[in-house]
Amino acid sequence: MNNCKNRGFTLVEILIVVAIIVVIAAIAIPNLITARINANEAGALASLKTICIAAETFRAAGTVFPSRYPDNLTEMSGVEPPFIDVVLGSGNKSGYMYNWSSPTINTYAVIASPQTPNASGIRSFFLDQSGVVRVGNSAAGTPIE
Repeated sequence: MNNCKNRGFTLVEILIVVAIIVVIAAIAIPNLITARINANEAGALASLKTICIAAETFRAAGTVFPSRYPDNLTEMSGVEPPFIDVVLGSGNKSGYMYNWSSPTINTYAVIASPQTPNASGIRSFFLDQSGVVRVGNSAAGTPIE
């Protein structure tokens, strides 16, 4: 007679463990996605504040006459020392795209919009020479305090 005990898991035990893992994943994944979106939006707000400070510093530095705002983000990252980092100067950072326009030497506008709506971010943000960041794609948006 063989007294060896069979070792291992039964099919039922393995299915129970898999079911528990699926339930935990179903609870955790939406929370992780929400956390990522919130982090990207916080990063976008921080980047807009960095752009605002850099644009004002660029204008105050007066490297060109008459003193003006830069024509694009690359102009602020392509000087030595740079006013903003090269990644932000490219117009894409942390799941957001930054669209700079400078219609006159005394004005500028930046729209930060999610690269993948509802995945990398939900809200768009607007910044102009006033320094006020607003929710939306225009100066008519709600200011963020």
